[in-house]
Amino acid sequence: MTKAGFDTDHPIGVAVLGMGNVGTEVVRILQNQADDLRQRVGAPVVLRGVAVRRTDIDRGIPAELLTTDAAGLVARDDVDLVVEVMGGIDPARQLIRTALEAGKSVVTANKALLADYTGELAAAAEANRADLYFEAAVAGAIPVVRPLIQSLSGDRVNKVVGIVNGTTNFILSAMDETGADYEVTLKEATRLGYAEADPTADVEGYDAAAKAAILASLAFHTRVTAADVFREGISKITAEDLETASALGCTVKLLAICERVDGDGEKDRVSVRVYPALIPRKHPLSAVTGAFNAVVVEAENAGRLMFYGQGAGGAPTASAVMGDLVMAARNKFYGGRAPGESVYAELPVAPIGDTPTRYHVNLQVADRPGVLAAVASEFANHGVSISTVRQEGHGEGARLVVVTHLANESALADTVAAVTELEAVTAVTSVLRLEGTAE
Repeated sequence: MTKAGFDTDHPIGVAVLGMGNVGTEVVRILQNQADDLRQRVGAPVVLRGVAVRRTDIDRGIPAELLTTDAAGLVARDDVDLVVEVMGGIDPARQLIRTALEAGKSVVTANKALLADYTGELAAAAEANRADLYFEAAVAGAIPVVRPLIQSLSGDRVNKVVGIVNGTTNFILSAMDETGADYEVTLKEATRLGYAEADPTADVEGYDAAAKAAILASLAFHTRVTAADVFREGISKITAEDLETASALGCTVKLLAICERVDGDGEKDRVSVRVYPALIPRKHPLSAVTGAFNAVVVEAENAGRLMFYGQGAGGAPTASAVMGDLVMAARNKFYGGRAPGESVYAELPVAPIGDTPTRYHVNLQVADRPGVLAAVASEFANHGVSISTVRQEGHGEGARLVVVTHLANESALADTVAAVTELEAVTAVTSVLRLEGTAE
C-alpha cells in the first residue's frame, strides 16, 4: 500500500530506553494507540524493544521485548527511532550519540543531560541528518520547547520566567496556605509522593537550573549550560518569610528566570537564574499552586504568553514524549527534518552580580532611636535605593522589613555585609528577591 509514493506498510521501529514511570506510559501508549499512531504518522509505529535493568520483573509486555543490552537494542537495523527516558548522564549520553551517529532520531526527556550536552548531541544529529527532540525535558506535558523553537522563531524573545519544578511549588504553596514551616511541609510532600527520598535536586534548585539552561538556549539562540545558571534553593525559606510576603500582598515561588539584558550600546547579554522570589498576588504565576508548572514568555511582537499544566508525572511527561515521537516518525516517513540547534546569537551570560533586581531584606534589630537612620544610611552608602521600610514588633523581637528599588546583586551583597556589622542589627534573617513588579 502506498500514499502519494510513500510505503505505508513499512513500519517505523521504536526502541525505548528505560521503563520507569514515564517509560511505562510511553510503552502503554505505543501498544494501546497503535492504530491512531499509524494514521497520524502515515505508517505503522512498532515497538522493537525496551531496555531495562532487570528482565525478571513482570512489566505487562511480552518478555521478548525486554533486554538489558541497551547498546545492542539501539544498534538494531530494525530500529529507526530511540526514546530515551532512563535519565542520568551516562550511559544515556553515549547511547543517544550512538543512535544519532547511525542516523536514528532520538526523543529524550533528559534535562540534566541536555543542560550540559545539547551542543554535542545537536552536532551529531546535524552531521547525520537525524532529529533530536526534547519537549518533555522541560515542564512535563506543557508545550513550551516547540513554541520557542518554531512558533516564536520569527519573533524576538526578551524574557522567559516560570515555575518549572513541581516539588518546590507544592512545598511553597503548602507553606503559604497553612503557615507550616519548611521541614514539616517537606515531610508531607515526601509522604504524598511529590518529593523524592533525597529531594536535593529539587529543593536546592538543580532541577530548575537545568531546565532554565535549556529554555535560555532556545529563547536567545545562545548556548547556555547549567553551570551558567545562578542557583539558590528553597531550604532556607521560613514560615516567617511567607508571612511577611503576604503582608506585602505577595507570595514566594521558586522561579527560573531567563532574561535578555540590554548591553548599553554593546552586545546584549543573557541573565539566567533560579531562586525563590516574592511575586505579587496579582501576577499570573502566583495562582500556580500545588505541583503544577507554568512558564511565561515575553516576546517583542507576540507579547506575553503563558503555558500552564502538569509539569511532571508519568502520563503527562509521556504525552510530551509521544508528541515528539509522532513528529520524529512523520519525518522518517516523509523525509523531513526537525529544526536544528540555533546558537547564532552567541550572547554572553551576565554574572549575577551585574543583574538588577528588587530585594526584600528582613532584619532583626534593637528597638531604639536611630536604628532606622543607621540602616538607611548603609543602603544609601552602597547605592541601593529604598522603596519602603516597615517595622514589626517591639523590644528584642523588633524587625525591619526593607524593600528596595532595582539594585545590582553585588551592591546589595555589600549593603547586607555592612548592615550586619551595625551594633543595632542583631541579624539579617533573610534576603529575597522581588520579581514581577512594574519597576
